[in-house]
Amino acid sequence: MTREHSPELAARAAQQHVVVVGGGIGGLVAARECAKVGMRVTLLEASEALGGSIRTAELGGIAIDAGAESFATRGGHVRALVDELGLADAVVSPQGGGAWLSGIPGAPDAPLPKGSLLGIPANPFQDDVRRIIGWRGAWRAYVDRLRPPLTIGHERSLGKLVSSRMGDRVRDRLVAPVTAGVYSADPDDVDTDVATPGLNAALTRIGSLTGAVGLLAAERKGKAPGAAVLGLVGGMGRLVEALRVDLVAYGVDIRTGARVTRLAREGENWAVEIAPLSQENPDVIAETPLRASGVIVATAEPSARELIDAHVPGLGDAGDAPEIEIVTLLLDAPELDAAPRGSGVLTVPGSHTAKALTHSTVKWGWLRDAARGRHLVRLSFGSQGEPAATAALDDDAASALALSEASALLGIALRPPQLLAAHRARYVQAQPTSLIGATERRAAIRAAVTASPGLGVVGAWVAGTGLAQVVPDAVAEADRLRASLLWG
Repeated sequence: MTREHSPELAARAAQQHVVVVGGGIGGLVAARECAKVGMRVTLLEASEALGGSIRTAELGGIAIDAGAESFATRGGHVRALVDELGLADAVVSPQGGGAWLSGIPGAPDAPLPKGSLLGIPANPFQDDVRRIIGWRGAWRAYVDRLRPPLTIGHERSLGKLVSSRMGDRVRDRLVAPVTAGVYSADPDDVDTDVATPGLNAALTRIGSLTGAVGLLAAERKGKAPGAAVLGLVGGMGRLVEALRVDLVAYGVDIRTGARVTRLAREGENWAVEIAPLSQENPDVIAETPLRASGVIVATAEPSARELIDAHVPGLGDAGDAPEIEIVTLLLDAPELDAAPRGSGVLTVPGSHTAKALTHSTVKWGWLRDAARGRHLVRLSFGSQGEPAATAALDDDAASALALSEASALLGIALRPPQLLAAHRARYVQAQPTSLIGATERRAAIRAAVTASPGLGVVGAWVAGTGLAQVVPDAVAEADRLRASLLWG
């Protein structure tokens, strides 16, 4: 019998109490990892709902994803978790074909080119590429093939790499809309090696950026066939609920509406202080402080820093994080039945106030069935360094702006009477891992936290955005903490 499954492990685990602060996916996964070995676990969530960036709302009787609507398949970690939780039969691929691009200077909206890598084309003369960058842009991009290999070096900035090799039209019209939609960031701020692993090496080996993109695209297709993202029938909220049910089965004490105000050292242990449950009657409080042998902080960056700053020297400055708003519209618009823009639209930065649109009832078959002839579209506002255009608006004004943007992006005149209902969600997106310097910053944070015994930190601000990064990071951090508690 291995140490991990020995009676000694069970005895040691039963003596430990881990408090997880925050009920987003990172916190739920970390709590699960600790509970699996028999540790007593308490999970505290300040709001009344679990899930963090995964939010479920009701719009016109339809359950919708108001936050994350899918998960990336890279690494296989999220899919493995989904399968473990019994949701394998609910996994679905997106439909509706590729996205479109809107706001092309001097050109009509057009489908995004196929076979590109973060918008970088393998063939600038391909019809769907030339339609966007024009003949002038195509010939400038072709210069990439003529540059001598000796001029090729390691360029960290993706935007600068693309501009120098293929010109500004490729950068501005193809790459910038994709990095804005995926990372909420300008391509000049995106780290080439993080966002496109292997591109610099392939460029040096092949001798051209277009050739490198073609090589990586072929390798990617050969290694990982299938959709890059997947969803769940019924929405991503099913993952949150499945995790909650699993935690209850493991005996985890889940408390919502429990805001942690302070972490204090008590020898080798922790005291976790919780705010009063009732502002009207502050004498009515939870058991506070909670005593714990280990604490995992799983909140967003601002509140996480408030809790751990006194215990983690050298934490460094907070990174800039974009404030994002998602406005979802329920429309009675038969003219959208033909899916005029496929599954959605990305915008050339500066051309529209919305950065992206998703035609949800085209992209997800289960939503189309639930909508019964109506249409759901969601619009994203805000990006790195640019506040959401809806930020200062009331709900009615934000819905009106979203309807106007939807009309422009879909190429269909949508009228106010066609708007049946709207939902608005606002959240702070963690600084993308793909930004230049973000990898080093996160490594420094992780090293500083590791030096504080009995403390762990998980979540997008240290793992990177997206479930494909948050889930494996939470597993690894929980494993590190529980190993240190169990075996020193």
